[in-house]
Amino acid sequence: MSAAIPLIEQFLSYLIDERHFSPYTSRCYGLDLRQFADFIATEYSIEIDAAAECAALDRRESGSTATICGRLLSADVEVVRGFLTHLAGQNYSAATTARKIATLRSFHKWMEKRGLTASNPMTLIRTPKQARRLPKAISVDQVERLLGAPSDADLLGARDRAILETLYSSGIRVSEVVAINRGDLDIEGGQLKVKGKGRRERAVPIGSHAMGAIARYLTRAEAERVPMDPTCPLFVNKLGSRLSSRSVRRKVSKYLKIAGLDPDISPHTIRHSFATHLLDNGADLRAVQELLGHQSLSSTQVYTHLTTARMREAYDRAHPRAEAS
Repeated sequence: MSAAIPLIEQFLSYLIDERHFSPYTSRCYGLDLRQFADFIATEYSIEIDAAAECAALDRRESGSTATICGRLLSADVEVVRGFLTHLAGQNYSAATTARKIATLRSFHKWMEKRGLTASNPMTLIRTPKQARRLPKAISVDQVERLLGAPSDADLLGARDRAILETLYSSGIRVSEVVAINRGDLDIEGGQLKVKGKGRRERAVPIGSHAMGAIARYLTRAEAERVPMDPTCPLFVNKLGSRLSSRSVRRKVSKYLKIAGLDPDISPHTIRHSFATHLLDNGADLRAVQELLGHQSLSSTQVYTHLTTARMREAYDRAHPRAEAS
């Protein structure tokens, strides 16, 4: 589908401008909605014309059957169910289908709030149940091996060691670590100001090992005259520009190989390990929620399943009456 659909484009602009979604997340929503629009175009044999789409939206032709915008505005529960049946025929997983339903739910709620549609068909659609996958965590020993892999004998090695230490010490996301500016680092207070999802800011503490690694990196950066004004990125590439999330993922893969660890470990695994190790050692669940930047406690509670499973394993190994008779 080559022509832009103005109704969808307006929704995506809303996600970025008002909800402060990342460009990546907005793009995923756009792909889901364009797939829905493509289904409608095929189902009703609609030829997409950009001018006609804009005109239909301007007139709010909710009853129109001639354009995609008209069909989107007037889509009822049967249209949505037809799309879900189409997805089932394509063998999409329950998780992917649930994500697409969530996209349609947000889209129709947005249209309803703006008076673009008279009814919301998503109120009659249930999200399919899916098995909740436990986050993967690695052991403290494995973390130590990973953190020890970079050599901080030069600027880039010192930077990589500081990044890895920061990820594990704070549990922040890769997108958050690359967004840190020099002014976000409070050396005396031992904490970072982090910009999370939805541009929400929070302060996270970092430990002495991470702070020491950052200090060594800053010393080398200063010696090589890397700009470190408050508004400059803390972690930079060899050209002095801000590192990308993809670059950090590549660095993690590089040091996993050096440390002889599972290449499927990701930066997000380090975040999972941070949370799991805190809870293993008695940290309060609410405190971990704040550190991770989760809005809902339920997002953090998944880690309790990991710690409970570990306690059960330890009990079965150690208790003299744990074995079944």
